[in-house]
Amino acid sequence: MTETFGSYFGQAHGSVHSGDGNQYNFYYVQEAASRLREQANSRARTIAQEDREHLAACFVPPPGMQRARGRLAESHTVLIAGLPGSGRRATALMLLHELSEARGSLHELPDTSDDTTSNPLDIRDINEGDRLLLDLSDVDESRYVAVQNALSDFHSGLTAHGAHLAVVLPHRLGYLLRDELKRLTVDIGRPSARRLLALHLRYDGITFSPEELGGTELGAYVTQAPLRDVAGLADRIRHCRDASPADRGFSDWLSESLLDQHDQTARVATDLSGEQNGRQRALLLSVAMFHDTTPGTVLDAANSLLAVLSHPPDPTPRLDRIDLRAELTAVKAETWTDGRVRFRVPGYDQAVRNHFWTFLPDIRRQFRDWFKGCLADPSLPQSDRTRAVERFAFQSLRTARPQDLIWLAEEWTSRKAPAHLIPDAAQALALGLDDDQHGRFFRQQIYDWSTSMETGDRLRQVLVVVCAETMARTHPDQALVRLHHLARRSAGVVGAEVRAALLKLLGSDRRLYRRMLDRLSASISQGNWAKDLDLFLELADPVRMVGYRAVRESLVSCWAGVLARPVMSWAVSLTRWLTAAEEISHRDLVLRVLSEACAADIGRSGQVYRVALGWSRAGGGVERADTVAHLLRRIDTAQGLEPYDYAV
Repeated sequence: MTETFGSYFGQAHGSVHSGDGNQYNFYYVQEAASRLREQANSRARTIAQEDREHLAACFVPPPGMQRARGRLAESHTVLIAGLPGSGRRATALMLLHELSEARGSLHELPDTSDDTTSNPLDIRDINEGDRLLLDLSDVDESRYVAVQNALSDFHSGLTAHGAHLAVVLPHRLGYLLRDELKRLTVDIGRPSARRLLALHLRYDGITFSPEELGGTELGAYVTQAPLRDVAGLADRIRHCRDASPADRGFSDWLSESLLDQHDQTARVATDLSGEQNGRQRALLLSVAMFHDTTPGTVLDAANSLLAVLSHPPDPTPRLDRIDLRAELTAVKAETWTDGRVRFRVPGYDQAVRNHFWTFLPDIRRQFRDWFKGCLADPSLPQSDRTRAVERFAFQSLRTARPQDLIWLAEEWTSRKAPAHLIPDAAQALALGLDDDQHGRFFRQQIYDWSTSMETGDRLRQVLVVVCAETMARTHPDQALVRLHHLARRSAGVVGAEVRAALLKLLGSDRRLYRRMLDRLSASISQGNWAKDLDLFLELADPVRMVGYRAVRESLVSCWAGVLARPVMSWAVSLTRWLTAAEEISHRDLVLRVLSEACAADIGRSGQVYRVALGWSRAGGGVERADTVAHLLRRIDTAQGLEPYDYAV
């Protein structure tokens, strides 16, 4: 029997791209953003105020916390050491969260070099009263050594600015810690996992008895699980409560939440050592990867895996072979009453996936190719795709193959790829960013993509979503840098999406807004990117933080570059700034920026004045006349002329 493999349109979900050229699929971009927001809500690694407050409410101080507080107060720097899974990052974050918020901000220092190639710790990143987090838990040896070499000067800058720094140390590189830094190091122990679980449950309004939280099965789990997984268990219990009928209680929610935590590794190994043929093993992995989907999805995946591995076809006529129900029974799976295929044993699917990726390392690349082909099917529902991508990403990251997710993202966003793969590409990259071990690798890769003119528009769309919805939550500075590079290199719809993401990112963070102005000022002064002039006019606010001298200096530098262009390119923006200057409280500072920007060139000063006159006469009113008169006095002062009254 021979089978023909091909592609066809059974039905269309959203836009269908049937030709060459660019096509912007807003439905799928919105789906990608929605998927990443949902994913972010289940992983609290952000340093946003609301997430820190939630963490503080559920935080269990580990052994060594008091010593760490004292070290941070005394030296403005503390290095947190401990075993993986002991809550090092949460401890460092809480140490900073406890400090006064009267000045500065709490933010995480970048863990990639980005636009700099020298000092990994830049003193210019320190502002008065800042609280800084530096997570080195998964850096390599060279980065760790470089950071330590730069830490001495950085530490001096912290003290001078009244700032504080908490560093999470890499456990596996303890032997590289320099002697002079050991006095700043505090080892923490593992806090009570049961107490942590109880705090998370109470925060969500879930009541329980001491006996319900003292069970043997729960104890065995929380004793071994990393603290973030204990917090994840509380989240699963909350989901069970919200989805359960009224007659169920905490014991039922807990039992259901622990089902997927059963370790079935030994059972899977025993089952696979039996007399199973290639088709059964393909079906076994397909059920595991597409667990809780329809029989047709599982069958298509199994046939596809056999084809990718060039498995010899079964010559037996199809009607002489057993049906799918019997095949599923042979691999301990069945179709449940809702029409979905599941294994009969809880946790079996995870153990199957772990077994195949661990003990068949020579065909992991084929697994990647197979998975790409499976998701090409447009009829696979979004919920099933989301779970499948998460499972594949977990195995790729667990087996140190982050490049498989990079490859898939590139393939799924190529010009010839179906548009429905856009959310899958975004999710794959977001899962990589969220990974404790490989997150830095993905941040660097996204930087490389964002700085390349070869990056395609569809991949850029995905990068915008990933930076805005995922990276900005944990590493906002690095998200800003990447979005800025994308804005420089993108046009049309993609360019508009990048600028909208930048505006959203800058809108709620004064520090990032100031940093963006610094970047634009440096670029415009050097004449590197013409698009930075347009970015400035769109992103800069005439009154926001204008009272800060450093901000005004950046605004002056940027406006000086803008005014070198033809008048028609900046006249509308200038009138917007003049309108803002009608407000008496802002007038002097806004007009000081504009006058200093044009003072060095008489011709530009004249152009600014003529545009201002036209604006005043078009709208009338004494406020506009006073504003223009004030502007003229400011221009004269900036040029060293003796000011006197003018009539407009």
